[in-house]
Amino acid sequence: MSLPATDGELVAAARRGSQGAFREIVERHQQAVRGFLRRTLANPADADDLAQETFLTAWSGLWRFRQQASLRSWLCAIAWRKSLTLQRSHRRQRLRYDTLETPLEAVACPDRRLDLAAALRVLPNDQRAAVALCLGGGFSHAEAADTLGLPLGTIKSHVERGRAKLLSALGDQDE
Repeated sequence: MSLPATDGELVAAARRGSQGAFREIVERHQQAVRGFLRRTLANPADADDLAQETFLTAWSGLWRFRQQASLRSWLCAIAWRKSLTLQRSHRRQRLRYDTLETPLEAVACPDRRLDLAAALRVLPNDQRAAVALCLGGGFSHAEAADTLGLPLGTIKSHVERGRAKLLSALGDQDE
């Protein structure tokens, strides 16, 4: 038996209890969700854990998915909310132990990916998420606005300002 080809058909089959259909949803979208989380969180292990939690939440809440949004956008919205919760938890924990760290403590490294990761951590949460979705994840501004629950103009502004800050931090003003 072959599985339905579209996300909508997979969602319908998964809502009827098809674990195979949901497995296909996970296989299709896990890379995008994990990549988004890795670009927005400082710790790759946290990103991987939250990606798994995202799909667990999606499985139990699949009935809430509206077909107006793309499935990828809906999954990334779940991931975004989970990352905000985790970040709040980390902040509370750091405050509790009075060991606040600044994002600028990241040491510059010859490897550009490490430099980029450090530069991303300096951006405010909403700006970092918008940059990660649009520049790193291939989302349109409209998809990112839907995913993050922010106005389209705010997303465009976040992406432009975030890009400028990243280029400045990386010393690539002309790119």
